[in-house]
Amino acid sequence: MQTASLAFRNLFRNTRRTVLTVMLIGFSLTALIAFDGVMRGMITLMVDNITGTLTGEAQIHRAGYRENLDVDLYIDDAGEIEDRLQQDSSLRAFAPRVISGAMISSSYNVGAGIVYGIDAELEQGISKVRDAVVDGEYLSGGESELLIGLSMAELLEVGLGDRIVLTLSEVDDGELAQALFRVSGIVEFGLRELDENFAFINIASARQVLGMTDQQAHEFALNFITPLTMTNTDSALLEELNGEEIEALNWLELNPDISLILELSRYSSLMIGAVLFLLASLGVINSMFMSIYERIYEFGVIKAIGTRPRDIRKLILYEAFFIALISCGMGLLLGAAIGAYTSSSGIAFGEMEFSGIALNNAIFSEFHPIQFTQFPVYVVLLTVVAAIYPARFAARIIPSEALQRSL
Repeated sequence: MQTASLAFRNLFRNTRRTVLTVMLIGFSLTALIAFDGVMRGMITLMVDNITGTLTGEAQIHRAGYRENLDVDLYIDDAGEIEDRLQQDSSLRAFAPRVISGAMISSSYNVGAGIVYGIDAELEQGISKVRDAVVDGEYLSGGESELLIGLSMAELLEVGLGDRIVLTLSEVDDGELAQALFRVSGIVEFGLRELDENFAFINIASARQVLGMTDQQAHEFALNFITPLTMTNTDSALLEELNGEEIEALNWLELNPDISLILELSRYSSLMIGAVLFLLASLGVINSMFMSIYERIYEFGVIKAIGTRPRDIRKLILYEAFFIALISCGMGLLLGAAIGAYTSSSGIAFGEMEFSGIALNNAIFSEFHPIQFTQFPVYVVLLTVVAAIYPARFAARIIPSEALQRSL
């Protein structure tokens, strides 16, 4: 306790240097907390955009369908799967879909795109199609209703009520089929791929054009009561449905390239923290050496009167420990303040697209216990470890050499 008391008083022998060292370490901790919160918020936003826009948290397909979106690879017993999904208590919502590539024509232009046949009511629990309607009305179940992306509407030069002709290839026989629709609504997701290439019609109309029965579908999209996250993707339902003919995949398996990016993002805080505290450690070493050189005469005296080297080491390490504690206090307060602001107001980066994911919303940082428990512990440990080298130097001071110096 005597050594600790002496170490604490030594901090204020040069208050300016101590304050600068505390600011260096404290601001590093603040930056790490703020950065980790923003990264967690960005990951949450990316996952929400992946699962909430159109994909859902999981999907069920006929095996091999996803490779080429082959309309002939449809689920023939969709009614049985739908009954199974209705009985599963882990599901929050599900929706069947019929999907096909199509030529989309207007009186003025023609373009290629993907047509989704959706159940207007069930789809609301899966995707943001209804929320994306910026003009007109959402699907109500009518035979000729069609939602079209804003960019595609501009290409085809159509508006509400205008006629659209869809040319599709029927399942099984490949015969071309055409159907007339009228634009009932225009959607804007904020993602170029969707706004330029996608159109939505009622699933009954899609089945009729493609020559499918009401017991057939290309896809089921699922959302769970307990959402599937990066760290929790296990589902007994998906394992049960997976087989030779049917594949049931979670959103990470559906987006392997995105999952790699998200996995790397999880370790970004670790990498940033390593760089920050490497620089902070060099600052601590420099500060401790300056303190030792200023007191080298004193160290020579106390060694000459019999102070053991390990007591000198303890003194320097205690000083580093107290600097770390004060720095953590400052860093936690500032980190909490910045985190509270960014978690309520968000950080607006404007509209941007990252690996096919639209990030057009503000990023709200997220608090996590690790930021206020493990991060400070790491700071204390790294600061004390950084002080070991100066402490060993002080413990090896030769009294006869030190007593010859005068400041």
